[in-house]
Amino acid sequence: MTTQTWIITGASRGFGRALAESALAAGDQAVAAVRRPESVADLTATYPDTCMVAQFDARDIRAAADLVRHTLDRFGQLDVLVNNAGRAVVGAVEEVSDAQLRELMDLHLFGPAALVRAALPAMRARGTGTIVQMSSQGGRMSFPGVSAYSASKFALEGWSEALAGEVAPFGIRMMIVEPSRFRTGFNAADVLELAEASETYRDLLANVRADLAGADGAQEGDPARAAEIIVSLVHSDKVPLRLPLGREAVERIAGAYRRGLDEVERWAETARSADLEGVPASDRPI
Repeated sequence: MTTQTWIITGASRGFGRALAESALAAGDQAVAAVRRPESVADLTATYPDTCMVAQFDARDIRAAADLVRHTLDRFGQLDVLVNNAGRAVVGAVEEVSDAQLRELMDLHLFGPAALVRAALPAMRARGTGTIVQMSSQGGRMSFPGVSAYSASKFALEGWSEALAGEVAPFGIRMMIVEPSRFRTGFNAADVLELAEASETYRDLLANVRADLAGADGAQEGDPARAAEIIVSLVHSDKVPLRLPLGREAVERIAGAYRRGLDEVERWAETARSADLEGVPASDRPI
């Protein structure tokens, strides 16, 4: 198995930590990009030659180029970039502020986009590379109370799908991972942000708030097993563009696709009637 060099953001806990541990255990090299380097000091102690810790805030687009440069200086190559750092804000559209929405966009879209742009030249030069975008089942479907989170993940997925086609000719692969509930810190009280409840939506979203806030430690997904799957796929010949992870993600995303297709078919004739009469259907190159 060829040794790969990874950059993993948000590697201090959850999926990021599990991915770093799995990649290092497989004999790969990893850069754990975290805000608090002391949180992963044990990784460098266990893997002093193959693990590097970099202080990094995933929202800081100016720091992306330095992170890639330090990785190349240390290991000479960059094979896998994992944009993993993330969190959620729970609240109705009218309860979530512009600042909260923008912060999630910085964390889930603009930060990852800057890091991908910084990484691509090195991957293109070698004609190989894998970009792993940690999205969510909430990146393919949504429900009341998670509009801000889903907006940022929907944006990441659309951006990544276009990018996948742009970089494939250079030997670079894209994998968008869409997990359901895994036993990470995502639902922990110090990570999950609950917007201030308004009188209008307090009762309507009470169950959603309670469900998300009460899930910590009870999630069915195993981050270590998920990390093993992702590392194995990265080392394989082919990766899926989208990978739902966990039984719930498979069932809920499949259900969303079916409902969407049913709705398209139900309104198809009405939709087609909007075209000009006598004009031939477009012949698109893609």
